[in-house]
Amino acid sequence: MPVPGELTFAVPRGAKKPPRHLADLSPAERKEAVAELGEKPFRARQLSQHYFARYADDPAAWTDIPAASRGKLAEDLLPELMSVVRHASCDEGETRKTLWRLFDGTLVESVLMRYPERVTMCVSSQAGCGMNCPFCATGQAGLDRNLSTAEIVHQIVAGMRALRDGEVPGRSATAAAPGGATERLSNIVFMGMGEPLANYKRVVGAIRRLTDPEPDGLGLSQRGITVSTVGLVPAMYRFAEEGFKCRLAVSLHAPDDELRDTLVPVIPAGRSARCWTPPGTTPTSPAAGSPSSTP
Repeated sequence: MPVPGELTFAVPRGAKKPPRHLADLSPAERKEAVAELGEKPFRARQLSQHYFARYADDPAAWTDIPAASRGKLAEDLLPELMSVVRHASCDEGETRKTLWRLFDGTLVESVLMRYPERVTMCVSSQAGCGMNCPFCATGQAGLDRNLSTAEIVHQIVAGMRALRDGEVPGRSATAAAPGGATERLSNIVFMGMGEPLANYKRVVGAIRRLTDPEPDGLGLSQRGITVSTVGLVPAMYRFAEEGFKCRLAVSLHAPDDELRDTLVPVIPAGRSARCWTPPGTTPTSPAAGSPSSTP
């Protein structure tokens, strides 16, 4: 059990390291890895095309790669990282939570959510969490280990495959695309298990894989990605310096509504967020050109 008030950043001893996966590597590193296996460097782009653009990690579907090479490439660059334990659905099937078993038996969750104007996926970045928030069951369980870049990315790849294959019913208003293109995720939120900024390097790597153009990555918009943190300030500054266009959300919690409303007052309906003054502070006049605080 975690020590009350103590944050844990170090992965416990004995935690197994996930096998290397294509999504852990940059495009240049993929070429090197393929060459080390005795294959032509262009095989790296073919593999990337199958995984990031076609969501196909089954070697049987790689018909543009010689059959004799598929097994070796799959074993070394596309190993099985995680498997589905179960799905749980609600909202008439438009929200689906997935429980994953990772290669070492560790369990994590992701959630795919349809809304009228968007499709969002909430992903985990750690197995367990070391932030020790007293009201959070995950935090109280402690940190098992960090997820690899590929384990994070694979949650999204599986979600995009599920959308393509019609496993999650419904269709958002923005889904239709010219030429009948299949629906894609529009938003990714790092709000599942774990503190993303405590697994900084791998989360940043995952964002690059998610937003690199196909076939180097999934080609998603950085503006559609939100990283939530409990408030690791040095990492927040570091993340801001990465130059991403992602959103950074600070998650402020409390064990009851009364304390939460005191810490994070809700802006009254019809009032300007810029001009409204929280209780207990001195009101200030709106700056010239700013919106009026009148409802």
